[in-house]
Amino acid sequence: MMATFNLTSFTNPGSFILLGIPGLERFHIWIGIPFFIIYLVALAGNSVLLYLIFMERSLHKPMFFFLSMLAATDLILSNTCVPKTFSIFWLGPQEITFPGCLTQMFFLHYSFAMDSATLLAMAFDRYIAICFPLRYNTILTRQVITKIVMGIVSRSFCIIFPCVFLLKRLPFCQTLIIPHTYCEHIGIAQLACADISVNIWYGFAVPVMTVTSDLILTGISYTLILRAVFNLPSQDARQKALNTCGSHVCVMLIFYIPAIFSVLTHRFGHNIPHSFHILIANLYVAIPPALNPIIYGVKTKQIQEKIILLFFLKGTQ
Repeated sequence: MMATFNLTSFTNPGSFILLGIPGLERFHIWIGIPFFIIYLVALAGNSVLLYLIFMERSLHKPMFFFLSMLAATDLILSNTCVPKTFSIFWLGPQEITFPGCLTQMFFLHYSFAMDSATLLAMAFDRYIAICFPLRYNTILTRQVITKIVMGIVSRSFCIIFPCVFLLKRLPFCQTLIIPHTYCEHIGIAQLACADISVNIWYGFAVPVMTVTSDLILTGISYTLILRAVFNLPSQDARQKALNTCGSHVCVMLIFYIPAIFSVLTHRFGHNIPHSFHILIANLYVAIPPALNPIIYGVKTKQIQEKIILLFFLKGTQ
């Protein structure tokens, strides 16, 4: 099969071959087991989170609405890449059509852009809740939240959708074997037999500028939050305010630290094996969607109470 799809002279190739992690083929079966478990955890955790927020009226608040957006985005991210990943690990190199590859690439990068923007919205929510508690409901009205959601969705779409056209314009006349477990923008572009400088500049500059601006604005929000927290009169009030931000900060660290590490290793880690880059990229796709609902379930009192009621108290009735 590999020889059949090895070379092509078509502008839009019929399909690509995803190899997995080159150099670690003999460990693929064992690597696939934890990925499968992580996928099930992500699927179950985010589904339960969405169910609770949708069904419980006490959770119909801006904070939990943004959390439901994060959970839905994590489900998209998990289902975009992880099933294909462990099918490669267990069944060997997998064929993916060119439209399928572009679709996977779009939803992969779109999910990252959505996650980053949603985390910024959640930081803004915490800023309003702590710095202007008495005006929280009047500032974050349903109309304002709708505008924020529309802004997040449209911005993420406008940033990522041009990548599809940047790839469709390229002629592919080299090998169509992708040494990875999923399709991503630059990985596809590198297979083309044409100048891909526009792809490189757009694929690097625009997402980095977007995520950087999100990080800066989030940092400003938390600077103002901390200033307000330390001006509170009592220790209990300060502790309560910090606890409301704890889960969000943990999720942010899980999202941004691996992303920054991945970018830095690709840019400066030329001596790092390619298999390590791919393994880190796969962990970055799989782990945050699995950990996010666990963190919010453990650190958010309202969600913790609803989970106990759903799984434990109902079972004893």
